[in-house]
Amino acid sequence: MEDRRGAGLYLEMTDAAPAGYAAERVLRVLGVPGATRATWWENVRRGREDLPRMLPEFGTLGVYEVDERFAPPAPLEGIAGHLFHTTARPGQGRLTGRPTIGLSLVLISPRTPEEAPALRDWADFVHLRHIAEAAVPGYSMVTPYEHAGGADPRFLHFYEMDTDDPEAAFQAMTPLVRARVDRDTFRAWTGHPALRIWYVNSFRRVGERSR
Repeated sequence: MEDRRGAGLYLEMTDAAPAGYAAERVLRVLGVPGATRATWWENVRRGREDLPRMLPEFGTLGVYEVDERFAPPAPLEGIAGHLFHTTARPGQGRLTGRPTIGLSLVLISPRTPEEAPALRDWADFVHLRHIAEAAVPGYSMVTPYEHAGGADPRFLHFYEMDTDDPEAAFQAMTPLVRARVDRDTFRAWTGHPALRIWYVNSFRRVGERSR
């Protein structure tokens, strides 16, 4: 997925099994103008309790690369959809030349709309920056997105991984960041007063299809 050039990502979250989701839903969404590529993923740490969660848990994630023509299809029972647009700031990390087969999906919001710029600055210039500089094995790129219309969850941090054990890579990330920065920098990295965590989890790729 490292060569994405679209305007954004459309995510679908469901408890349908990955095979059933692929058979029943992927072609329908790819048929919407502006949808160019689909991947679907299985949750590898369902029900995690080490981080806050404000969204219902789900087992299967659909990710659609979309351009500016795309409008989300009508919602279906059992599927939650979220459209995210690219931000003015680029992704960070490294291009490994290997396919993206793991994800860390992070969804956050500011506590108030007025705090969104400060939260975005912290995320781009502190949090994501130090993760990229730590060169965590398995991590490649992390790209920030913003929810269409400014809805919650406001921001998506889309961590691409070239490992089929994304949860192990995620667990290795914090110790690697801690090892390379001083105490005050690490404390600033861990959170921001405006931060509300909506969802964090790790996913392994099951399949892909282009339009």
